[in-house]
Amino acid sequence: MTTGAAIEAVAERLAGRVERDVPLGPLTTYRVGGPAALVLRLEDEEDLRAVADVVVATDIDVLAVGNGSNLLVADAGFAGLAVVLGASFARVQVEGTDVLAGASAPLPVVARRTVAAGLTGFEWAVGVPGTIGGAVRMNAGGHGSDMAATLRRVRVLDLRSGEDGWVPAAVLHLGYRTSSIGSHHLVVEARLALAGGDVERGMTELNAIVAWRRANQPGGPNAGSVFTNPPGDSAGRLIEAAGGKGLRHGTAAVSDKHANFIQADEGGRADDVHALMQELQALVRSHAGVELHAETRLIGFAGSPRPEVEG
Repeated sequence: MTTGAAIEAVAERLAGRVERDVPLGPLTTYRVGGPAALVLRLEDEEDLRAVADVVVATDIDVLAVGNGSNLLVADAGFAGLAVVLGASFARVQVEGTDVLAGASAPLPVVARRTVAAGLTGFEWAVGVPGTIGGAVRMNAGGHGSDMAATLRRVRVLDLRSGEDGWVPAAVLHLGYRTSSIGSHHLVVEARLALAGGDVERGMTELNAIVAWRRANQPGGPNAGSVFTNPPGDSAGRLIEAAGGKGLRHGTAAVSDKHANFIQADEGGRADDVHALMQELQALVRSHAGVELHAETRLIGFAGSPRPEVEG
């Protein structure tokens, strides 16, 4: 089935439930980028079954947006079905030292809820503007820890087969900003195993992490670290050493505060952000002989793969 035919088939099967040509920029932290051909907002288990059925039937490309904090969509847009998990998939349930968190639960919320419950092990996430689903997919981390440290099981919906079930974290091949979660998998919820902690000490650590982030990383429209750190080095250091700090391409500029952050102007272009990323890769390659790899998920750009399903 061609892309156009798949889009029309999905629109017909989900008539009254999908929206057409919805701008994705406002759903990302960059605030730039083109529209999705179709958008479906998932609010309950029935919606999960519906999206699985339609993908199995049409093989349409699917993009789960999440908080959009690690996502850059080309100005030409996304020719597929974008899904947005609603509030019912954002629950956070504490069960002793275990935590059940929905895929759309914001990481800072989970961090604060767990500390308030007297638990420790997830404080690092308070400064990461993503969701549980996206954090599982990329094994997000910071401040000496990551999802792999506490993740025990994940509920995954396989959009190719329709299979829906829990899988142990051990089979996800969690590595540095990577996992085996693929374009046909949708993370629904995750179970974390934390440890007992002290609330006051936990709050102190949360405040310290937030203060560090504000002091060392820029605000405004950005998607956090643009490139993963090469082994034994820092992408930010390499970019700054190569003269990339403050570099601008059209409506996008490398942050003067942290060279591994790109900030987009209000009303800017996603294609400018992408072009600046390529300029930085070439600059570091020429200066240091190191190939930087994007941490940001790139959707709709020439040469980019079919989308991964979490954000």
